[in-house]
Amino acid sequence: MEYSELTSLVDQFFDNKSLWVYQVFAVVFLTSLANFFIRRFLDRLHLQLQKTTNLWDDAILKAGRQPLRLIVWVVGLSIAIEVIENSSTTSIFENIQPFREIAVIAIITWFVVRFIREAELHLVDPGRMVKPLDETTASAIGKLLRASVVVTSALVILQTLGYSLSGVLAFGGIGGIAIGFAAKDLLANFFGGLMIYLDRPFKVGDWIRSPDREIEGTVEDIGWRLTRIRTFDKRPLYIPNSIFATISLENPSRMTNRRIYETIGLRYQDARQLNVIVEQVKTMLQQHPEIDNNNTLIVNFNKFSDSSVDFFIYTFTKTTNWVRFHEIKQDVLLKVLEVVHNNDADVAFPTTTLDIPPNVPTTL
Repeated sequence: MEYSELTSLVDQFFDNKSLWVYQVFAVVFLTSLANFFIRRFLDRLHLQLQKTTNLWDDAILKAGRQPLRLIVWVVGLSIAIEVIENSSTTSIFENIQPFREIAVIAIITWFVVRFIREAELHLVDPGRMVKPLDETTASAIGKLLRASVVVTSALVILQTLGYSLSGVLAFGGIGGIAIGFAAKDLLANFFGGLMIYLDRPFKVGDWIRSPDREIEGTVEDIGWRLTRIRTFDKRPLYIPNSIFATISLENPSRMTNRRIYETIGLRYQDARQLNVIVEQVKTMLQQHPEIDNNNTLIVNFNKFSDSSVDFFIYTFTKTTNWVRFHEIKQDVLLKVLEVVHNNDADVAFPTTTLDIPPNVPTTL
């Protein structure tokens, strides 16, 4: 076959009407190939970065893995669409350039938001940080940064589409007033959440309760509008943040000790042993390894009751753990009972004594 015949055959196969199809195929194929090699490279890089102690390279890699692969597809497909545009008279492809820019901005925003989230998880992980950041503080900073990134990206996208930022900001100021009146409860909850982050009356993981409302449980999440509390019967309780500005709140998780405050009644016939029992119970508490002697410790005769002579115990345990506290309290009360029995006394129970005059006849 002569050269002229070969070129003629090639020209017939790749004529001007069908050449763009093969070009698009080549672009899509090369994009897929590039995406495959990038994925393999990232997998190998991940194995290497696991050997290092640097936290930020892991966060960048994990945050950028999917956005990087997606941006390769955006660039490749936009080139393919440009090839189609050059071979077509359809006006639908004329606006490919701004949409490609918007896609790139959106992907970069996605990467930054993912990176902030990964950094937030790293900063609160005690396995990665010597002094991990408080989870509530990290969550607040992360939310502020993510909101700032998203708002900035939205303004850049509007600028890319040709909108005037000054007009958008002016409209936002006027619209903000209207929205403020229409959504005052939403804004109250937002600022309530902000006050929680600033004042920090509680944090995620704390046990809180309110004497004013039927609120008690463990804080699971502090959002911008709601705080989620898990009650002790495992039900989720959603509290608007503005409520916390109007109620009293206790945070038992921050207590330094737990208190044992009990009254023990002895029989009236054991009143002579009361002084010895009180002294021995006090000595027992002072020598107990789980009782904090740096706090108030009182064991004293208290009052004459109807069926008993009462003394009370007022002391504090070293632990604040609720389960451990009850174990210690049980041990203390059993030791008190042992002291009482060792002195040939006993705990009183309600009794009634009838005093019958001698001249009153009785029958059995």
